[in-house]
Amino acid sequence: MKKRNRKVKILATLGPASSEEDMIQKLHEAGADLFRINMSHSSHEMMRTLIQRIRSVEARCGRPIGILADLQGPKLRVGKFAETKVTLEPGQTFTLDSSEEPGDTTRVFLPHPEILEAVKPGHRLLIDDGKLLLRAEKTNGKSIVCTVISGNKISDRKGISLPDTLLPVGVLTDKDRVDLDAVLATNEVDWVALSFVQRPEDLAEVRKIARGRVGLMSKIEKPQAIERIEEIIELSDALMVARGDLGVEMPLEAVPGLQKQLTRACRRAGKPVVVATQMLESMITSPVPTRAEVSDVATAVFEGADAIMLSAESASGEYPVEAVATMASVASTVERDPYYSNIIYAQRPTPEATGADAISLAARQIAETLRLSAIVTYTSSGTTGLRAARERPQVPIIALSPIVQTARRLSVVWGLHCVVAQDAEDLDDMVNRACRIVVREGFGKPGDRIIISAGVPLGTPGATNMLRIAYIGSDGQSGI
Repeated sequence: MKKRNRKVKILATLGPASSEEDMIQKLHEAGADLFRINMSHSSHEMMRTLIQRIRSVEARCGRPIGILADLQGPKLRVGKFAETKVTLEPGQTFTLDSSEEPGDTTRVFLPHPEILEAVKPGHRLLIDDGKLLLRAEKTNGKSIVCTVISGNKISDRKGISLPDTLLPVGVLTDKDRVDLDAVLATNEVDWVALSFVQRPEDLAEVRKIARGRVGLMSKIEKPQAIERIEEIIELSDALMVARGDLGVEMPLEAVPGLQKQLTRACRRAGKPVVVATQMLESMITSPVPTRAEVSDVATAVFEGADAIMLSAESASGEYPVEAVATMASVASTVERDPYYSNIIYAQRPTPEATGADAISLAARQIAETLRLSAIVTYTSSGTTGLRAARERPQVPIIALSPIVQTARRLSVVWGLHCVVAQDAEDLDDMVNRACRIVVREGFGKPGDRIIISAGVPLGTPGATNMLRIAYIGSDGQSGI
């Protein structure tokens, strides 16, 4: 399989339109670097089948592919109505309560006692992705008496969002716990996404269960999360900007600014960030995107997001391969744009006072000053790979790891071309191996120069302390 000529990664969701192995392969060849399995819609059996299919595509294509399992999280819904749906009038009173009786035009059952207790007068309640807006007037722990502010329809089991209320629910529902156990039991999943993270404590429970076997990606879709974003980033391994739910919970026009804020905060912390939801929405039913969608994808790329995601476009749309190919071509065109590097560089974070950060900065500066063909980093845990990418160099980064799980996990990270390779035995072997892989993977040719970062003594995790500039020898096998 050819190398990718782009830095940003593409995360594609699998679903009914893309569950067959040959389709997964087509998506990977069109540009998908890692795949998302949405646990809201996948049985455990289906999840295991998809993993097995992704892994056999990986074996055929020879490149590590990441797998992300997305947990459903707390889905809050109203109860049912006697007439299935009712029409309300703006200005009228409508009550959500703890009685299981079917609803009518005055009230409906809310099967979530924690909400009945947490909502305070003045809080907003959004039903059906914001189509109906209620404002709480009186609460007593058993019912919430509201005024209808806008919208007029409500029907069975519609979702409810509470932008003003901090909910006392943990991030894992019973379904999520069972799903998480099934995901961990496969030993093949690299990332788990957590829905509706509100506070740093939400991550603690999952951390305990996961014990480092998967990376934790926090989905930011609640205003409450933004208030404590630095702490959430610190406890997460990556972030996803879930723009769909963010746009329900807060004014739509606030979302683009938040996307920028979150992207930059992650880049400062050196944690991967994925921009998700509705990126090429019209391609669910159309073979070409709208101009606005192309511009939206381009904005995420210009900002230096690590990955961009497709949801229904690749999972259930009519043009899954075209959607991935469009995303890949928009991304690689933006990255060639003359303004791209200025924008990326304008927000480069200052390195932390650690050896690994200082080395990564120096590697980038040397590589750009001497116009080297590639930066090669040896990384067993993945930290050095992350650090190298945090610098957002103009030169390709090749991350060599002896551990396939590390290479898969790094498939979400900006600009990293991951190769599974044995650890080097000594310094000569390290240089020769790096040169050989650069030539084999098509990033350089005999006579080119590369820079290698590694930890000495070799094979010690977390000790990046050395840089070496090497010429690729005329045989393309050894370095000088």
